Amino acid sequence: MHPQYQEAQKEILARAGESIIHPTLDRMRAAMDLLGNPQHNYRVIHVTGTNGKTSTARMIDSLLRERQLRVGRYTSPHLTSMRERIVIDGEPLSEQAFADLYADVLPYVRMVDEQHDVPMSFFEVLTVMAYAAFADAPVDVAVVEVGMGGTWDATNVVDADVAVVTPIAVDHTDYLADTPEGIAEEKAGIIKPNSVAILAQQTLPVAKTLLSHASAVGAEVAREGLEFGVVHRNLAVGGQQIAVKGLRAAYDGIFLPLFGAHQATNAAVAVAAVEAFAAPKEGEDGLDPELVRTALSAVSSPGRLEIVRTSPTVLVDAAHNPAGMAATGEAVRESFTFDRLVGVVAVLADKDAEGILEPLEPLLDEIVVTVNSSPRALPVDRLRETAEAVFGPDRVHAALRLDDAIDQAVALAERDAEFGGGGVLITGSVVTAGDAIHLLKKE
Repeated sequence: MHPQYQEAQKEILARAGESIIHPTLDRMRAAMDLLGNPQHNYRVIHVTGTNGKTSTARMIDSLLRERQLRVGRYTSPHLTSMRERIVIDGEPLSEQAFADLYADVLPYVRMVDEQHDVPMSFFEVLTVMAYAAFADAPVDVAVVEVGMGGTWDATNVVDADVAVVTPIAVDHTDYLADTPEGIAEEKAGIIKPNSVAILAQQTLPVAKTLLSHASAVGAEVAREGLEFGVVHRNLAVGGQQIAVKGLRAAYDGIFLPLFGAHQATNAAVAVAAVEAFAAPKEGEDGLDPELVRTALSAVSSPGRLEIVRTSPTVLVDAAHNPAGMAATGEAVRESFTFDRLVGVVAVLADKDAEGILEPLEPLLDEIVVTVNSSPRALPVDRLRETAEAVFGPDRVHAALRLDDAIDQAVALAERDAEFGGGGVLITGSVVTAGDAIHLLKKE
Protein backbone atom coordinates (compact mmCIF):
# COMPACT_ATOMS: atom_id res chain seq x y z
CA MET A 1 0.00 0.00 0.00
CA HIS A 2 1.32 3.43 -0.94
CA PRO A 3 2.49 5.15 2.31
CA GLN A 4 0.80 8.47 1.50
CA TYR A 5 -2.46 6.70 0.74
CA GLN A 6 -2.13 4.68 3.95
CA GLU A 7 -1.66 7.86 5.98
CA ALA A 8 -4.57 9.63 4.25
CA GLN A 9 -6.84 6.64 4.89
CA LYS A 10 -5.77 6.54 8.53
CA GLU A 11 -6.56 10.23 9.06
CA ILE A 12 -9.95 9.99 7.36
CA LEU A 13 -10.90 6.90 9.39
CA ALA A 14 -10.00 8.74 12.61
CA ARG A 15 -12.92 11.12 12.01
CA ALA A 16 -16.49 10.50 13.16
CA GLY A 17 -17.87 7.47 11.34
CA GLU A 18 -20.77 7.22 8.92
CA SER A 19 -23.12 6.13 11.70
CA ILE A 20 -22.60 9.39 13.62
CA ILE A 21 -25.07 11.87 12.16
CA HIS A 22 -25.30 15.62 12.73
CA PRO A 23 -28.31 16.81 10.70
CA THR A 24 -26.85 19.91 9.12
CA LEU A 25 -25.24 20.84 5.81
CA ASP A 26 -23.41 23.84 7.30
CA ARG A 27 -20.00 22.16 7.28
CA MET A 28 -20.41 20.83 3.76
CA ARG A 29 -21.57 24.20 2.43
CA ALA A 30 -18.66 25.93 4.15
CA ALA A 31 -16.17 23.51 2.62
CA MET A 32 -17.74 23.82 -0.83
CA ASP A 33 -17.63 27.63 -0.61
CA LEU A 34 -13.94 27.55 0.28
CA LEU A 35 -13.24 25.30 -2.70
CA GLY A 36 -15.22 27.49 -5.10
CA ASN A 37 -18.29 25.20 -5.20
CA PRO A 38 -16.84 22.53 -7.50
CA GLN A 39 -20.10 20.56 -7.34
CA HIS A 40 -21.73 23.14 -9.64
CA ASN A 41 -19.25 22.50 -12.48
CA TYR A 42 -21.01 19.42 -13.86
CA ARG A 43 -24.47 17.95 -14.15
CA VAL A 44 -25.62 15.48 -11.49
CA ILE A 45 -27.81 12.41 -11.21
CA HIS A 46 -28.53 11.91 -7.50
CA VAL A 47 -29.57 8.46 -6.21
CA THR A 48 -31.30 7.67 -2.91
CA GLY A 49 -33.49 4.85 -1.55
CA THR A 50 -33.11 1.98 0.91
CA ASN A 51 -31.90 -0.83 -1.36
CA GLY A 52 -30.38 -0.98 -4.82
CA LYS A 53 -28.67 2.43 -4.82
CA THR A 54 -25.16 1.27 -5.65
CA SER A 55 -26.23 -1.21 -8.34
CA THR A 56 -28.44 1.43 -9.95
CA ALA A 57 -25.66 4.02 -9.80
CA ARG A 58 -23.28 1.59 -11.51
CA MET A 59 -25.83 0.95 -14.27
CA ILE A 60 -26.40 4.68 -14.81
CA ASP A 61 -22.63 5.18 -14.96
CA SER A 62 -22.25 2.46 -17.60
CA LEU A 63 -25.08 3.88 -19.73
CA LEU A 64 -23.66 7.40 -19.59
CA ARG A 65 -20.12 6.28 -20.45
CA GLU A 66 -21.48 4.31 -23.41
CA ARG A 67 -22.82 7.69 -24.63
CA GLN A 68 -19.18 8.90 -24.65
CA LEU A 69 -19.62 11.11 -21.60
CA ARG A 70 -16.97 11.46 -18.93
CA VAL A 71 -18.57 10.24 -15.71
CA GLY A 72 -17.70 10.52 -12.04
CA ARG A 73 -19.38 8.10 -9.63
CA TYR A 74 -19.57 8.44 -5.86
CA THR A 75 -20.98 5.49 -3.93
CA SER A 76 -20.87 4.09 -0.41
CA PRO A 77 -20.04 2.12 1.61
CA HIS A 78 -17.03 0.43 0.04
CA LEU A 79 -16.38 -3.30 0.02
CA THR A 80 -12.61 -3.66 0.17
CA SER A 81 -11.01 -0.26 -0.52
CA MET A 82 -11.94 3.32 0.31
CA ARG A 83 -10.87 4.22 -3.23
CA GLU A 84 -13.92 2.37 -4.62
CA ARG A 85 -16.10 5.27 -3.54
CA ILE A 86 -14.64 7.81 -5.97
CA VAL A 87 -14.64 6.53 -9.55
CA ILE A 88 -13.81 8.42 -12.76
CA ASP A 89 -14.17 6.87 -16.21
CA GLY A 90 -15.16 3.59 -14.57
CA GLU A 91 -11.95 3.31 -12.51
CA PRO A 92 -11.39 4.03 -8.82
CA LEU A 93 -8.81 6.66 -8.01
CA SER A 94 -5.30 5.26 -7.77
CA GLU A 95 -3.65 5.26 -4.35
CA GLN A 96 -1.42 8.16 -5.40
CA ALA A 97 -4.33 10.16 -6.85
CA PHE A 98 -6.37 9.56 -3.70
CA ALA A 99 -3.50 10.71 -1.48
CA ASP A 100 -2.87 13.80 -3.63
CA LEU A 101 -6.56 14.69 -3.60
CA TYR A 102 -6.73 14.37 0.17
CA ALA A 103 -3.67 16.63 0.53
CA ASP A 104 -5.32 19.20 -1.76
CA VAL A 105 -8.57 19.46 0.22
CA LEU A 106 -7.11 19.00 3.71
CA PRO A 107 -6.29 22.72 4.34
CA TYR A 108 -9.90 23.63 3.57
CA VAL A 109 -11.26 20.79 5.71
CA ARG A 110 -9.14 22.01 8.62
CA MET A 111 -10.47 25.54 8.17
CA VAL A 112 -14.03 24.21 8.42
CA ASP A 113 -13.07 22.14 11.48
CA GLU A 114 -11.79 25.30 13.18
CA GLN A 115 -14.95 27.25 12.36
CA HIS A 116 -17.46 24.71 13.70
CA ASP A 117 -18.06 23.02 17.04
CA VAL A 118 -18.19 19.59 15.37
CA PRO A 119 -15.34 18.66 12.99
CA MET A 120 -16.12 17.31 9.54
CA SER A 121 -16.96 13.60 9.54
CA PHE A 122 -15.45 10.68 7.64
CA PHE A 123 -18.27 10.81 5.08
CA GLU A 124 -18.21 14.59 4.71
CA VAL A 125 -14.49 14.59 3.94
CA LEU A 126 -14.87 11.87 1.32
CA THR A 127 -17.79 13.74 -0.23
CA VAL A 128 -15.72 16.92 -0.44
CA MET A 129 -12.96 14.91 -2.09
CA ALA A 130 -15.34 13.38 -4.62
CA TYR A 131 -16.85 16.70 -5.66
CA ALA A 132 -13.38 18.26 -5.98
CA ALA A 133 -12.06 15.30 -7.99
CA PHE A 134 -14.98 15.42 -10.42
CA ALA A 135 -14.44 19.14 -11.07
CA ASP A 136 -10.71 18.67 -11.51
CA ALA A 137 -11.07 15.77 -13.99
CA PRO A 138 -13.34 17.36 -15.29
CA VAL A 139 -16.38 15.11 -15.69
CA ASP A 140 -19.47 15.83 -17.76
CA VAL A 141 -21.80 14.30 -15.19
CA ALA A 142 -21.54 12.92 -11.67
CA VAL A 143 -23.64 9.98 -10.46
CA VAL A 144 -23.91 10.53 -6.72
CA GLU A 145 -25.29 8.00 -4.23
CA VAL A 146 -26.71 9.37 -1.00
CA GLY A 147 -25.00 8.05 2.11
CA MET A 148 -28.06 8.01 4.37
CA GLY A 149 -31.42 9.71 4.06
CA GLY A 150 -31.47 12.67 1.70
CA THR A 151 -32.26 16.17 2.96
CA TRP A 152 -29.41 16.29 5.49
CA ASP A 153 -27.06 13.90 3.72
CA ALA A 154 -23.62 15.38 3.03
CA THR A 155 -24.06 14.79 -0.71
CA ASN A 156 -27.11 17.09 -0.83
CA VAL A 157 -25.21 20.28 -1.66
CA VAL A 158 -25.93 19.60 -5.34
CA ASP A 159 -28.98 20.50 -7.40
CA ALA A 160 -29.35 17.40 -9.52
CA ASP A 161 -30.92 17.34 -12.97
CA VAL A 162 -32.33 13.89 -12.16
CA ALA A 163 -33.20 12.51 -8.71
CA VAL A 164 -33.56 8.73 -8.51
CA VAL A 165 -35.41 7.05 -5.63
CA THR A 166 -34.94 3.28 -5.44
CA PRO A 167 -37.35 1.19 -3.29
CA ILE A 168 -37.78 2.57 0.22
CA ALA A 169 -38.15 0.38 3.30
CA VAL A 170 -37.37 0.69 7.00
CA ASP A 171 -33.64 0.88 7.77
CA HIS A 172 -31.27 3.03 9.84
CA THR A 173 -34.05 3.66 12.38
CA ASP A 174 -31.49 4.87 14.92
CA TYR A 175 -30.91 7.86 12.63
CA LEU A 176 -33.99 8.09 10.39
CA ALA A 177 -37.74 7.78 10.97
CA ASP A 178 -39.16 4.36 11.89
CA THR A 179 -41.86 4.29 9.17
CA PRO A 180 -41.37 4.02 5.38
CA GLU A 181 -43.27 7.27 4.79
CA GLY A 182 -41.17 9.06 7.41
CA ILE A 183 -38.00 7.82 5.72
CA ALA A 184 -39.45 8.85 2.34
CA GLU A 185 -39.94 12.39 3.59
CA GLU A 186 -36.23 12.63 4.39
CA LYS A 187 -35.13 10.98 1.14
CA ALA A 188 -37.40 13.24 -0.93
CA GLY A 189 -35.08 16.11 -0.07
CA ILE A 190 -32.85 15.32 -3.06
CA ILE A 191 -35.73 16.15 -5.46
CA LYS A 192 -35.09 19.77 -6.42
CA PRO A 193 -37.12 22.41 -8.32
CA ASN A 194 -37.30 21.80 -12.08
CA SER A 195 -35.61 18.40 -11.81
CA VAL A 196 -36.96 15.02 -12.93
CA ALA A 197 -37.72 12.46 -10.22
CA ILE A 198 -37.41 8.82 -11.29
CA LEU A 199 -39.29 6.71 -8.77
CA ALA A 200 -38.94 2.95 -8.46
CA GLN A 201 -42.01 0.98 -7.39
CA GLN A 202 -43.00 2.12 -3.89
CA THR A 203 -45.69 1.33 -1.35
CA LEU A 204 -48.69 3.66 -1.53
CA PRO A 205 -47.80 5.78 1.56
CA VAL A 206 -44.22 6.22 0.31
CA ALA A 207 -45.39 7.10 -3.21
CA LYS A 208 -47.77 9.71 -1.83
CA THR A 209 -45.00 11.30 0.23
CA LEU A 210 -42.60 11.45 -2.72
CA LEU A 211 -45.24 12.77 -5.13
CA SER A 212 -46.31 15.44 -2.66
CA HIS A 213 -42.75 16.72 -2.31
CA ALA A 214 -42.14 16.63 -6.08
CA SER A 215 -45.33 18.62 -6.65
CA ALA A 216 -44.37 21.17 -4.00
CA VAL A 217 -41.00 21.89 -5.63
CA GLY A 218 -42.22 21.72 -9.22
CA ALA A 219 -40.36 18.58 -10.25
CA GLU A 220 -41.44 16.30 -13.07
CA VAL A 221 -42.12 12.70 -12.00
CA ALA A 222 -41.77 9.34 -13.76
CA ARG A 223 -42.97 6.21 -11.93
CA GLU A 224 -42.03 2.58 -12.39
CA GLY A 225 -45.07 0.61 -13.51
CA LEU A 226 -46.64 3.65 -15.17
CA GLU A 227 -44.20 5.74 -17.20
CA PHE A 228 -41.49 3.05 -17.34
CA GLY A 229 -40.72 -0.46 -16.13
CA VAL A 230 -39.65 -4.03 -16.84
CA VAL A 231 -41.76 -5.58 -19.61
CA HIS A 232 -40.49 -9.13 -19.23
CA ARG A 233 -37.52 -11.07 -17.99
CA ASN A 234 -36.21 -14.60 -18.47
CA LEU A 235 -33.41 -16.48 -16.73
CA ALA A 236 -30.18 -16.80 -18.68
CA VAL A 237 -26.80 -18.35 -17.99
CA GLY A 238 -24.94 -15.89 -15.78
CA GLY A 239 -27.87 -13.51 -15.35
CA GLN A 240 -31.12 -12.70 -17.16
CA GLN A 241 -32.60 -11.46 -20.44
CA ILE A 242 -34.84 -8.43 -19.98
CA ALA A 243 -36.97 -6.02 -21.96
CA VAL A 244 -37.62 -2.53 -20.64
CA LYS A 245 -40.20 0.13 -21.41
CA GLY A 246 -38.41 3.44 -21.09
CA LEU A 247 -39.76 6.97 -20.93
CA ARG A 248 -39.39 7.48 -24.67
CA ALA A 249 -38.67 4.09 -26.25
CA ALA A 250 -38.72 0.35 -25.69
CA TYR A 251 -35.54 -1.69 -25.31
CA ASP A 252 -35.43 -5.47 -25.67
CA GLY A 253 -32.84 -8.20 -26.05
CA ILE A 254 -30.89 -6.90 -23.05
CA PHE A 255 -28.59 -9.34 -21.29
CA LEU A 256 -28.10 -8.29 -17.66
CA PRO A 257 -25.29 -10.25 -15.97
CA LEU A 258 -26.88 -9.91 -12.52
CA PHE A 259 -29.34 -12.09 -10.65
CA GLY A 260 -32.82 -11.32 -9.37
CA ALA A 261 -35.96 -9.38 -10.23
CA HIS A 262 -34.67 -6.47 -8.15
CA GLN A 263 -31.70 -6.06 -10.49
CA ALA A 264 -34.02 -5.96 -13.51
CA THR A 265 -35.93 -3.19 -11.74
CA ASN A 266 -32.68 -1.36 -11.05
CA ALA A 267 -31.88 -1.58 -14.77
CA ALA A 268 -35.26 -0.11 -15.75
CA VAL A 269 -34.76 2.73 -13.27
CA ALA A 270 -31.27 3.39 -14.64
CA VAL A 271 -32.51 3.50 -18.23
CA ALA A 272 -35.30 5.93 -17.29
CA ALA A 273 -32.83 8.13 -15.40
CA VAL A 274 -30.48 8.37 -18.38
CA GLU A 275 -33.41 9.03 -20.74
CA ALA A 276 -34.51 11.90 -18.49
CA PHE A 277 -30.95 13.21 -18.35
CA ALA A 278 -30.54 12.98 -22.15
CA ALA A 279 -33.97 14.38 -23.06
CA PRO A 280 -32.82 17.84 -24.22
CA LYS A 281 -30.54 16.25 -26.83
CA GLU A 282 -32.48 13.17 -27.84
CA GLY A 283 -36.04 14.46 -27.66
CA GLU A 284 -38.69 11.80 -28.13
CA ASP A 285 -36.42 9.26 -29.82
CA GLY A 286 -35.05 7.72 -26.64
CA LEU A 287 -31.61 6.16 -26.37
CA ASP A 288 -29.86 4.04 -28.97
CA PRO A 289 -31.11 0.48 -28.20
CA GLU A 290 -27.72 -1.01 -29.04
CA LEU A 291 -26.08 1.43 -26.61
CA VAL A 292 -28.43 0.23 -23.87
CA ARG A 293 -27.71 -3.43 -24.63
CA THR A 294 -23.95 -2.88 -24.68
CA ALA A 295 -23.87 -0.80 -21.49
CA LEU A 296 -26.03 -3.11 -19.39
CA SER A 297 -24.32 -6.28 -20.60
CA ALA A 298 -21.05 -4.86 -19.23
CA VAL A 299 -22.40 -3.98 -15.77
CA SER A 300 -21.01 -5.57 -12.65
CA SER A 301 -22.18 -5.14 -9.08
CA PRO A 302 -19.54 -6.53 -6.70
CA GLY A 303 -20.88 -8.05 -3.52
CA ARG A 304 -24.41 -8.39 -4.91
CA LEU A 305 -24.98 -12.13 -5.30
CA GLU A 306 -21.43 -12.32 -6.59
CA ILE A 307 -20.03 -15.79 -7.27
CA VAL A 308 -16.58 -15.75 -5.69
CA ARG A 309 -15.77 -19.48 -5.74
CA THR A 310 -17.02 -22.72 -7.26
CA SER A 311 -17.08 -26.35 -6.01
CA PRO A 312 -18.94 -25.57 -3.89
CA THR A 313 -20.46 -22.36 -5.21
CA VAL A 314 -19.86 -19.51 -2.79
CA LEU A 315 -22.08 -16.45 -3.15
CA VAL A 316 -21.42 -13.12 -1.44
CA ASP A 317 -24.25 -10.67 -0.95
CA ALA A 318 -24.34 -7.33 0.84
CA ALA A 319 -28.01 -7.46 1.95
CA HIS A 320 -28.23 -5.81 5.37
CA ASN A 321 -31.92 -5.18 6.08
CA PRO A 322 -35.11 -7.29 5.90
CA ALA A 323 -36.28 -5.93 2.53
CA GLY A 324 -32.88 -6.44 0.96
CA MET A 325 -32.58 -9.96 2.34
CA ALA A 326 -36.05 -10.86 1.04
CA ALA A 327 -34.94 -9.79 -2.45
CA THR A 328 -31.73 -11.79 -2.11
CA GLY A 329 -33.67 -14.88 -1.06
CA GLU A 330 -35.99 -14.63 -4.05
CA ALA A 331 -33.04 -14.20 -6.40
CA VAL A 332 -31.21 -17.25 -5.02
CA ARG A 333 -34.33 -19.41 -5.27
CA GLU A 334 -34.91 -18.29 -8.85
CA SER A 335 -31.36 -18.41 -10.20
CA PHE A 336 -29.65 -21.30 -8.39
CA THR A 337 -30.38 -24.94 -7.64
CA PHE A 338 -28.53 -26.33 -4.64
CA ASP A 339 -28.81 -29.72 -2.98
CA ARG A 340 -27.71 -27.99 0.21
CA LEU A 341 -27.27 -24.29 0.92
CA VAL A 342 -25.48 -23.11 4.04
CA GLY A 343 -25.44 -19.50 5.17
CA VAL A 344 -22.65 -17.51 6.79
CA VAL A 345 -24.15 -14.46 8.45
CA ALA A 346 -22.66 -11.54 10.36
CA VAL A 347 -24.66 -8.38 11.01
CA LEU A 348 -24.16 -5.02 12.67
CA ALA A 349 -25.56 -4.46 16.14
CA ASP A 350 -27.79 -1.56 15.09
CA LYS A 351 -29.60 -3.68 12.48
CA ASP A 352 -32.76 -5.78 12.74
CA ALA A 353 -31.03 -9.16 13.10
CA GLU A 354 -34.26 -11.14 13.40
CA GLY A 355 -35.73 -9.39 10.35
CA ILE A 356 -32.57 -10.14 8.37
CA LEU A 357 -32.56 -13.83 9.36
CA GLU A 358 -36.24 -14.57 8.77
CA PRO A 359 -36.13 -14.48 4.93
CA LEU A 360 -33.18 -16.88 5.08
CA GLU A 361 -34.93 -19.54 7.19
CA PRO A 362 -36.78 -21.30 4.31
CA LEU A 363 -33.75 -20.90 2.04
CA LEU A 364 -30.89 -22.30 4.13
CA ASP A 365 -30.37 -25.85 5.32
CA GLU A 366 -27.99 -24.67 8.03
CA ILE A 367 -26.45 -21.39 9.14
CA VAL A 368 -23.11 -20.39 10.65
CA VAL A 369 -23.26 -17.11 12.58
CA THR A 370 -20.10 -15.09 13.07
CA VAL A 371 -18.77 -11.51 13.22
CA ASN A 372 -17.25 -9.20 10.62
CA SER A 373 -14.43 -6.69 11.01
CA SER A 374 -16.64 -3.77 12.05
CA PRO A 375 -16.43 -2.59 15.67
CA ARG A 376 -20.23 -2.34 15.41
CA ALA A 377 -20.61 -6.07 14.68
CA LEU A 378 -23.26 -7.91 16.71
CA PRO A 379 -21.48 -10.36 19.06
CA VAL A 380 -21.66 -14.00 18.05
CA ASP A 381 -23.51 -15.15 21.17
CA ARG A 382 -26.29 -12.62 20.65
CA LEU A 383 -26.62 -13.42 16.94
CA ARG A 384 -26.64 -17.13 17.72
CA GLU A 385 -29.46 -16.66 20.22
CA THR A 386 -31.51 -14.81 17.61
CA ALA A 387 -30.70 -17.38 14.92
CA GLU A 388 -31.73 -20.29 17.14
CA ALA A 389 -35.10 -18.63 17.73
CA VAL A 390 -35.59 -18.38 13.94
CA PHE A 391 -33.97 -21.62 12.69
CA GLY A 392 -34.09 -23.89 15.74
CA PRO A 393 -30.90 -24.87 17.63
CA ASP A 394 -30.08 -27.92 15.46
CA ARG A 395 -29.52 -25.86 12.31
CA VAL A 396 -27.37 -23.14 13.89
CA HIS A 397 -23.58 -23.16 14.23
CA ALA A 398 -21.21 -20.43 15.38
CA ALA A 399 -17.64 -19.33 14.71
CA LEU A 400 -15.69 -16.51 16.30
CA ARG A 401 -13.94 -15.60 13.03
CA LEU A 402 -15.30 -15.14 9.53
CA ASP A 403 -12.65 -17.29 7.87
CA ASP A 404 -13.43 -20.16 10.25
CA ALA A 405 -17.15 -19.67 9.61
CA ILE A 406 -16.59 -19.93 5.85
CA ASP A 407 -14.53 -23.12 6.23
CA GLN A 408 -17.23 -24.62 8.45
CA ALA A 409 -19.97 -23.65 5.99
CA VAL A 410 -18.09 -25.16 3.03
CA ALA A 411 -17.75 -28.46 4.91
CA LEU A 412 -21.44 -28.42 5.82
CA ALA A 413 -22.45 -27.59 2.24
CA GLU A 414 -20.47 -30.49 0.81
CA ARG A 415 -21.87 -32.98 3.33
CA ASP A 416 -24.56 -35.21 1.80
CA ALA A 417 -24.73 -33.05 -1.34
CA GLU A 418 -24.33 -34.37 -4.86
CA PHE A 419 -20.98 -33.48 -6.46
CA GLY A 420 -20.98 -29.71 -7.03
CA GLY A 421 -24.51 -29.41 -5.64
CA GLY A 422 -23.69 -27.63 -2.40
CA GLY A 423 -23.59 -23.89 -1.93
CA VAL A 424 -22.62 -21.23 0.59
CA LEU A 425 -24.25 -17.80 0.92
CA ILE A 426 -22.23 -15.19 2.85
CA THR A 427 -24.36 -12.19 3.77
CA GLY A 428 -25.81 -9.90 6.45
CA SER A 429 -23.81 -6.69 5.95
CA VAL A 430 -21.79 -4.75 3.40
CA VAL A 431 -18.87 -5.20 5.79
CA THR A 432 -19.40 -8.97 5.81
CA ALA A 433 -19.47 -9.02 2.02
CA GLY A 434 -16.30 -6.95 1.79
CA ASP A 435 -14.48 -9.08 4.33
CA ALA A 436 -15.46 -12.27 2.50
CA ILE A 437 -14.32 -10.91 -0.87
CA HIS A 438 -11.02 -9.91 0.71
CA LEU A 439 -10.56 -13.42 2.14
CA LEU A 440 -11.74 -15.41 -0.86
CA LYS A 441 -10.48 -13.29 -3.77
CA LYS A 442 -7.35 -12.03 -1.99
CA GLU A 443 -8.30 -8.41 -2.76
